[in-house]
Amino acid sequence: MSKKLNVLFLCTGNSCRSQMAEGWTKYLKSELINAYSAGIETHGLNPSAVKVMAEAGVDISKHKSRHIDEFKDVPIDVVVTVCGHAHETCPYFPGNCKVTHVGFDDPPKMAKDLSEKGGSEEEQLNCYRKVRDEIKVYVESLPESLKSLLK
Repeated sequence: MSKKLNVLFLCTGNSCRSQMAEGWTKYLKSELINAYSAGIETHGLNPSAVKVMAEAGVDISKHKSRHIDEFKDVPIDVVVTVCGHAHETCPYFPGNCKVTHVGFDDPPKMAKDLSEKGGSEEEQLNCYRKVRDEIKVYVESLPESLKSLLK
């Protein structure tokens, strides 16, 4: 691929999974990909996502929760939806923009469920760590894993 790809990671609230994906992509693939993240809504940045990404050496603390409408003038090549709701409600993108879905579990929901069962804060953070690591594996496959989509 001759030019850097513009990749937008999209989830419901742009608070956790899409932020992690943007952070990993900037950290691991910035020479190949311009990474962005947004949500169908904006829920603010999840502090637990910030914490577990920092543990892995990736600082997303300066990120902000952004709405999909902020990207209407950015020539996005690929939108990667990272949650089912965003995939189902993903808006239309003009031009040659491709949309693909790579779903990840919802760490805040998993942590809340654990909390209600008496899970410790550490056990709840493990929900975020699990998804953080899964997202890293996906990002490591980029941009090669998108080649068939971009033909």
